[in-house]
Amino acid sequence: MKETTIQLAHGGGGRLSRQLIEAEILSRFGDGPLRQLPDAAVLPPTGGAMVFTTDSFVVQPLDFPGGNIGDLAVYGTVNDIAACGGVPLWLSIGLILEEGLALETLRRVLDSIGSAAEDCGVTVATGDTKVVGRGQCDGMYINTAGIGRRLEGYDLSTARISEGDCVLVSGPLGDHGMAVLSVREGIDIAGGPCSDSAPVHRLVHAAAESAAAVHFMRDPTRGGLAAVLNEAVEGRQLDVTLIEDDIPVSAGTRAVAEMLGLDPLHSASEGRIVAFCAPDGADRVLSAWNGLPEGQRAVRIGLVNNGCGSVVMRTVTGGRCLVDVPRGELLPRIC
Repeated sequence: MKETTIQLAHGGGGRLSRQLIEAEILSRFGDGPLRQLPDAAVLPPTGGAMVFTTDSFVVQPLDFPGGNIGDLAVYGTVNDIAACGGVPLWLSIGLILEEGLALETLRRVLDSIGSAAEDCGVTVATGDTKVVGRGQCDGMYINTAGIGRRLEGYDLSTARISEGDCVLVSGPLGDHGMAVLSVREGIDIAGGPCSDSAPVHRLVHAAAESAAAVHFMRDPTRGGLAAVLNEAVEGRQLDVTLIEDDIPVSAGTRAVAEMLGLDPLHSASEGRIVAFCAPDGADRVLSAWNGLPEGQRAVRIGLVNNGCGSVVMRTVTGGRCLVDVPRGELLPRIC
C-alpha cells in the first residue's frame, strides 16, 4: 500500500477497502476460512459441547508495557472460553479504525493478533473492518467473538462452591491494570509493572485431569480478584477468607498501587485464572499449574467457609478486613 495512514475511503467498500483487506489482513490471516471473505465462516464440526463468547477492546493507550490492544483482544477472548472449561478454536476480529491512524500502528497490532492467535492455536476465521472520522474513536477499537469446544469433565458453576473449597490463583495479580495506568500517568520507574496479558487455556487443560474437583473458574479482569470473589459468594451462606501474606503481587504493581492509593486486588489481570477447588483436588491442580511456565507462581490464597456472602482478609498484622467490590470504575479503559 502507498498510503501511510488510514483514510475514510478505506472503509467505503471500494478499491482502497479491498487493498487494505488484501495487503494488511488477508496477508496475515488468509490461510483459513477467512480467505474467501465470507459474511460468516463455515466451521468444521468438532464434536462435543461448544463454547461461544464475544468481547470488545477499547484500551488506551493502544500500546502498554507487555503488550498492545491486538494480543490483548486475542488473549481476552481465549481466556473467556478457557475459564468456562473450553478449548479455544476460532476467532472473529472486527476492527474499527479512526481516520488518520498510522498504518504502521495497524500493522503492529495485526502482527500481534497473528502471533497471539498462533500461540493459542486458534484460527482467525472471519472479520470486519470499519473506518470512522477523526475524533470518533481513539485510534482503534477491536471487537471479537470466540468459539471453542468444551473439555470433558468440567462442570463449572458458582452453585458448586462449597464450604472447605480452596481458592487458587495462577500467578501475581493486578499487573495489567497497573501497567496501563502507569503509562497514562507517566509513571516510569525501574522494575515498574508489566502487563500479564497472556493465555490461560493451557492452565485449564493441565487441570482437566482433576476437573471434577474444580468447582468454578474465572479470569480476574475488570474489578480484579475482589470482584471475582465477591460475585462468587454473593447471596450465599458462604464467605471467602484470604491470607494477605499468601496473595502474590509483583513489586512493580505494588509500588504503583501504593503511589496512587489503589488496591491491587481491584486491579485487572489479563493472564491469570482464579479457581475454587475441592480440598482433596487443590494440590493436584496446583501441581499441574506449577509445571507450566505460566503457572510457576500459582498458589493457594484462601478458603471458603460458612458466612454471609463476604470476602474477608487476614492481614499481616493479625487483623481482619473486608475486601469489598470496587465502587465505580476505578481504572477505565484498561481492556
